[in-house]
Amino acid sequence: MRERRVVWIVGLCVLAACGQAASQSQPDGDAGDGGDNGFDGSVATKDGATAESGTKVDATADSSIVDGQPDVVVPARLALRVMSANTTSGTLQSYEAPGIRIFQGLTPDIVLVQEMKYAGGLRTFVDTAFGKSFSYYVESRVGGIPNGIVSRYPILDSGTWVDTNVVDRAYAWARIDVPGPTDLWAVSLHLLTTGIAQRDAEAKELVANIQANIPAGDFLVVGGDLNTDATDELALMDLSAVVAVNAPFPVDQANNGNTSTNRNRPHDWVLASPGLDMLAVPVAIGASSFPAGLVFDSRVYVPLGEVAPILVTDSAVTGMQHMPVVRDFMLEQADGGADSGADAADDADAL
Repeated sequence: MRERRVVWIVGLCVLAACGQAASQSQPDGDAGDGGDNGFDGSVATKDGATAESGTKVDATADSSIVDGQPDVVVPARLALRVMSANTTSGTLQSYEAPGIRIFQGLTPDIVLVQEMKYAGGLRTFVDTAFGKSFSYYVESRVGGIPNGIVSRYPILDSGTWVDTNVVDRAYAWARIDVPGPTDLWAVSLHLLTTGIAQRDAEAKELVANIQANIPAGDFLVVGGDLNTDATDELALMDLSAVVAVNAPFPVDQANNGNTSTNRNRPHDWVLASPGLDMLAVPVAIGASSFPAGLVFDSRVYVPLGEVAPILVTDSAVTGMQHMPVVRDFMLEQADGGADSGADAADDADAL
């Protein structure tokens, strides 16, 4: 960065000598243009072919711009933000304006979505809640409450594993080309409400699928609406064979880690494989910081201006039964990426 600073100083001196105003020249990748952040916001994916077990949709697929929503700007951070969300509302278990505002305000990079349905079509849903550069995968089924994954980064492969305990959803997975040399596998799941034994069986089944299909050296994040009643429930102990299930857990600003609508049960989770869990960093939003991650509830979050356009009533609307969970992980920046963090600040100071 010292060499780059010297180059800029010399360049400015030359411009001054030629009688040109320095303000007329702006370098490529200036920190003010939103591009100097180490993330490639273009996110080109593979073709949007229909997978045998579901549908993977390319970010470049035909789409509609809804209500003039602009593409989401890539955050100026190297952290990867992962969110689990069963934030549907109304009576049809589908996404409506409150859930969409929650996505817009929390700016996730990857989302493990449950009940992934939207009356206006899923491409429109993703464009509105996240941006047209995002891609998604959702399990293919008629009816039911499908699981899915939304990603800022290219989805390289995707599919489902059968949940033999239930007929209206499966375990949805996607392999994602996140920044750095290691791929991330994301698994979105929605366990049963019927009892501990049923969730125990589902978790064991999922672990077997993960161990049989995901390379040990890749990153893994598992999450969604697990419907667990306690942080030491059997299903979570089962999942600890492939992901870290260790306190401290994400909480809200009142230090409450429960995610049910009445805030007395830890239903929802974002769990990472040990290698990825070691890279966890505090979730920073505006001036607020959550060391172990955030359970978001619009009824208690202050100031709401940090998460605009979310409204204070969004987490309390009819039919919204869960609070989303957010965690951040610091990944290695991709080779050749633009400067970010302290280096970007140094360059800005030098101009």
